[in-house]
Amino acid sequence: MRLFITFEGIEGSGKTTQIQLLRGYLERKGCRCRITREPGGCRIGDKIRDILMDTNNENLTPLSELYLIMANRGQHVVEVIEPALKNQNVLICDRFHDATVAYQGFARGMALDLIERLNQTVTKGLNPDLTILLDCPVEVGLERARGRMEAGNLSWKEGRFEGEQEDFHQRVRDAYLTIAKAESRRIKVVDGLKGEHTVEREIRHLVNPFLK
Repeated sequence: MRLFITFEGIEGSGKTTQIQLLRGYLERKGCRCRITREPGGCRIGDKIRDILMDTNNENLTPLSELYLIMANRGQHVVEVIEPALKNQNVLICDRFHDATVAYQGFARGMALDLIERLNQTVTKGLNPDLTILLDCPVEVGLERARGRMEAGNLSWKEGRFEGEQEDFHQRVRDAYLTIAKAESRRIKVVDGLKGEHTVEREIRHLVNPFLK
């Protein structure tokens, strides 16, 4: 079956864990499932990700950041997303267009109409069938994210976004909730403060109708 699911949320919202849990569930259901991510997702995309995440690139301008993300997405769509969906896979992507609207649009202040035009060009109008937004308070997400760094599960060198001020992340969270309200048919908000297995069950409940 062909199904395109994206996960969104602020840093430390629990996306990585829930993506892996959903993949296991879908594979037990007999689905062919592939996981990808943005930024990254392909060889060229991973090189762009290195630039975007590197804390040494603190002077990267918002416009340069936006164009790098769109270049990554254009390559990612052609190399990974379109072939996976053409081959009737369930494709789960960790972040996609909504992240650009939230981070580069609302939080960085880039023009939303510019973001939309660029996105339509690089994706050729491709949209997810379902987007799961894992929501949690900013202070909780940042504590989790920075805890991963302290535990060595994420390099401090790759923490350019984690290093942003709390008000930046609050703008991102507020933006996500605004986007979800405007696109409630596609985007489903799940409370990331609930226990891991409760969140997992809620996500399964959202995905199951698509499996029929």
